[in-house]
Amino acid sequence: MNNPQRSSIPRSKPALAGLLVLLLCLSPSAFAYLDPSTGSMVVSAIVGIFASIALALKTYWYKIKGFFKRDSKQESSSRKTPE
Repeated sequence: MNNPQRSSIPRSKPALAGLLVLLLCLSPSAFAYLDPSTGSMVVSAIVGIFASIALALKTYWYKIKGFFKRDSKQESSSRKTPE
């Protein structure tokens, strides 16, 4: 009745998270040079991501809004049938 595999899965997630944190804390320093254009590249990438998300939300927002408006127009036109 009790599945031993199922009970071992939740225990491995905290161990995996702990291992990840340990590896991040023990990583050596990287002596890398970041020139000034790298900062502007990162900023432009972040702006591009936000612009893409805003455009996607706007596109789908108007599609959903239009879907509900079409339904309400059909309902109102069906109510105004001539007698």
